[in-house]
Amino acid sequence: MKAIIEHINTPQDLRTLNTKDLEQLIIELREFIIDIVSVKEGHLGASLGVVELTIALHYVFNTPIDKLIWDVGHQAYGHKILTGRKSIFETNRQFEGISGFPKMEESIYDSFGTGHSSTSISALLGMALSAQLQGNIHRQHIAVIGDASIASGMAFEGLNHAGVTNANILIVLNDNAMGIDPSVGALKKYLTNVKTGTAKEENIFECLNFHYTGPIDGHDLTILIKELQRLKKIEGPKLLHIITTKGKGLKSAEENQVVYHAPGKFNKQTGELQKKEPQQLAPKYQDVFGKTLVELALKNEKIVGITPAMPTGSSLKFMMDILPERAFDVGIAEQHAVTIAAGMAADGLIPFCNIYSTFLQRAYDQVIHDVAIQNLPVIFCLDRAGLVGEDGPTHHGVFDIAYLRCIPNLIICSPINEIELRNIMYTAQLGLEHPIAIRYPRGRGRILDWQKSMSKMTIGKGVLLKQGSKIAILSTGPIGNVATEIINELGSNSGIAHYNFPFIKPLDRKLLTQIIQKFDHIITLEDGSAIGGFGSAILEFANSIGIHKIIKIFGIPDFFIPHGDTERLYKEAGIDKMSVKKYVQQFL
Repeated sequence: MKAIIEHINTPQDLRTLNTKDLEQLIIELREFIIDIVSVKEGHLGASLGVVELTIALHYVFNTPIDKLIWDVGHQAYGHKILTGRKSIFETNRQFEGISGFPKMEESIYDSFGTGHSSTSISALLGMALSAQLQGNIHRQHIAVIGDASIASGMAFEGLNHAGVTNANILIVLNDNAMGIDPSVGALKKYLTNVKTGTAKEENIFECLNFHYTGPIDGHDLTILIKELQRLKKIEGPKLLHIITTKGKGLKSAEENQVVYHAPGKFNKQTGELQKKEPQQLAPKYQDVFGKTLVELALKNEKIVGITPAMPTGSSLKFMMDILPERAFDVGIAEQHAVTIAAGMAADGLIPFCNIYSTFLQRAYDQVIHDVAIQNLPVIFCLDRAGLVGEDGPTHHGVFDIAYLRCIPNLIICSPINEIELRNIMYTAQLGLEHPIAIRYPRGRGRILDWQKSMSKMTIGKGVLLKQGSKIAILSTGPIGNVATEIINELGSNSGIAHYNFPFIKPLDRKLLTQIIQKFDHIITLEDGSAIGGFGSAILEFANSIGIHKIIKIFGIPDFFIPHGDTERLYKEAGIDKMSVKKYVQQFL
């Protein structure tokens, strides 16, 4: 049979097909996604699960005039392929290629940029109300949101507002009982009861004034098209509840939905993950956190762990498996995660609140209001700090130093390696007078023999790593290892001194005073925002003691770093080894 997908470049092409051709397109679109992702990597399971829905939505609605928003965007690969990006889809998530998420500047079919969950309903309602105000009464507005994302507070805020409007919106609830990890919470249980016919008579969405329909089979294209065409004629807020299987069409992805959310490279025929050559590798930072937390919690019964829907990605799963009663997945609810940690700390527990750096941005008020003002010793463990690679600007954890440094009472620590991460976790659970944020990167560390006995750190203490007389490099976090490499390459007699500052706040004022008085050229190195970050703190301190020296800040510049492999992105940001080395050599 002649490939139909070859001739589909826009949704307009799609709408010329008959039912038989649409069913064939379903097969071809799944195969296309599997072919590319198996080789180029990316998010797989979510997009496979919505192939029928993607085709049905673009078939029934007049996109891009009708507005279609994909919540989070993990599931939008089929959408991208059908909307003019088929020929360049192999560049997905690569530097200067297309984004792994919907992006307004990339296509007129991407009605709203996404990457973080639960924003779709609010954005869609804004567009629908805007259309009303401008007299555009015929435009349709559709959001596709998963059962994990709709449980988030922001999604409920959007539903709550939408229910008292007559906005022309359709929420498609894609219910597959999965986020990245399995969905959790009372709403998941309610949706399960709806599916099995055991829910109470009142429907929660109807109570919120939505025209509810479902649940229907999200893999039956005929039923989907028929129902979407019916809902298209109904005014006001509507919700269509569909049941799908994440990873649909690839047996391995259906059976192991957590792994095949983003599986890396795999055999497209068998689904078998590509085996990597056995070798001794340093651990992932997330695993150092997860295993160290278990080690500490087994000895300290007051320790609890909290994560907002990322137990596998953060490695809190280790604690959930061994001490399930003391490890909490609260769902996609970062604000709740922070304040429940505050409540636990107020009652004498020692909460390790484990949140990706970029997701803590969503709970900023809670960090200030519920934790810092009350000076509660919550231990924030910020995974994915710094540049994270192919997920791009929505996921780069580069703002945490700047947005946390201005908060009173808050300690900020960025350990240089796995040993230092373990030591600060050990120190924090011994008891602190203030809350602390411990930031560490995505990916692997450098130390094979990392499970050593832990020792107490002195809060606010910097460390001299290498004596020197000409230039001082002041680093914070694992990027300090780059400075070590530069010194090794230039020779131990190069005159370069290297200081490690694991504590960005409080700074080691005594050590800093000595450094600023001694050196004429000072370099600061960090993998966070140059504005308001570690280097800014050094400049502020130098100014406060009335000493004016050349202080060069190497940090993330004032623009959003794109997606791509991390090594290339460090170069793009100007904080790679060659950029720093070239600057240093000017003064030697």
